[in-house]
Amino acid sequence: MDAERLCTFINKTTRLGPNCKPGQELANLVQSIFELEAVAIFDDDLQEVYRAGVWSGDVQDALQNICIFDTVSDDAETGLSRRVLHMGNLPIGAMMVRGETRGQMASAIASVVAITFDRYHSFANESRTESARKAEQLRTTVLDSLAHAYKTPLTVIAAASEGLNAMGSLTAAQSGLVTLIHEQTALLGRLTTRLLRTARLQASDMIPRTEKVAIAPLVEDVVASLSDQLGSVSVKVDLSRDDLSMRCDRSLLVALLTQYVDNAAKYGVAGSTVTIQATERAAEMIFSVHSVGPVIPPSDYERVFDLYYRSSAASNRVPGTGIGLSIAKRTAQAQGGHVWVTSDFEKGTTFYASLPTVAQEGNRS
Repeated sequence: MDAERLCTFINKTTRLGPNCKPGQELANLVQSIFELEAVAIFDDDLQEVYRAGVWSGDVQDALQNICIFDTVSDDAETGLSRRVLHMGNLPIGAMMVRGETRGQMASAIASVVAITFDRYHSFANESRTESARKAEQLRTTVLDSLAHAYKTPLTVIAAASEGLNAMGSLTAAQSGLVTLIHEQTALLGRLTTRLLRTARLQASDMIPRTEKVAIAPLVEDVVASLSDQLGSVSVKVDLSRDDLSMRCDRSLLVALLTQYVDNAAKYGVAGSTVTIQATERAAEMIFSVHSVGPVIPPSDYERVFDLYYRSSAASNRVPGTGIGLSIAKRTAQAQGGHVWVTSDFEKGTTFYASLPTVAQEGNRS
C-alpha cells in the first residue's frame, strides 16, 4: 500500500509545472496521498514554510533547526517524523510530518520533495537569467539610442563655441565662458562615446577583427589622446622590447588601454607617475597601468569591473559613471582575455589585462 502511495506521489510531483507553488502543492499532496494529520515543509532557498493540516507553536523555527542541525528522527508517541531535505550533501530544506508514515517511507517522501524543489529552483533560475538578459538587452538599446541622439547637438555646440572663439572680439570673461562650454562639450562627447562603446560591446554577435598590431605606437596614440587628462601626472612607458607586437583587434585594445590610463589619470595623485607596461609571456600579452591614489579594498576587486559600479573608496572623491572599467573588461573578454586589479597603500593600484597572442578560433580577419 505504501509503495502504491509513493508511486502516486512521484507521478503527481513530476507533473507540477514551473509556474506553480511547489512547496504548498507538495505539502497538500503529502497529506492527502499518505493520509497524514499534518505536514510542514521548509524551503531554505526561499525561506518559506508550507503547511497542510493543523500545527501549534513556531513551526518555522523547528524546521530551521532540523535543517541546521541535520536532524532525522521518528517519535512513536507523537507520530512525528523529522527529515532534512538534501540535494547531494547540501541541505536545502526540512520536513515534518505527523501521522502513520515513518522510517524509510518518510525518508523516501523527503527525497522526492528535495528533488522537486531542486527542479523548481532550476526553472526559476532559468527564468531569472532570461529576464536579466532581456533587461540588459533593453538597456543596451536605450544606451545606443541616447548616445546617437546626443552626438548631433554636441557636435553643433562644439562647432559654435569654436566659431565664437574664432571671431576674436570677445572680452576676457566671454572668452572664458566659451572655453568652459568647449571643455564641457568635449567631456560630454567622451561620455557619449563610452556609452556607444558599451552598447556595442553588449552585442553578442560582436566579432573582433584581428590584425598585427605594434604595441609602442598604439600606446603613444593612447597617451596622446589623453594628454589633457594626464596633465597633473607624468607618464612612463615600459615595454619588454621595442618591437613588441601581437595579433588583436586594434580598436578594442585602444579602448581597453584608454580606459585604464584615463582611470589612472583621474584617480592618480598630482605629481605622481602613471606607468604603462606590456610584457609577452608564453601565449599571452600582459598589459598593466599603475598609479598612486585611493586604495581599492579587496572586496571591490571584482565589482569595479561591473557596469555602473564605483568603488566606495573613491566614489566620493572623483566624479564618474562606472562605465569605463566595464568597457575594459568587455574588450578583453571579446578577445578571449581577462582583467584584474591589485591595490594597496605601499605599492599603489595596478590594473591588468591579459590577451592571448594566438588568435582565437573564429576571430581571424
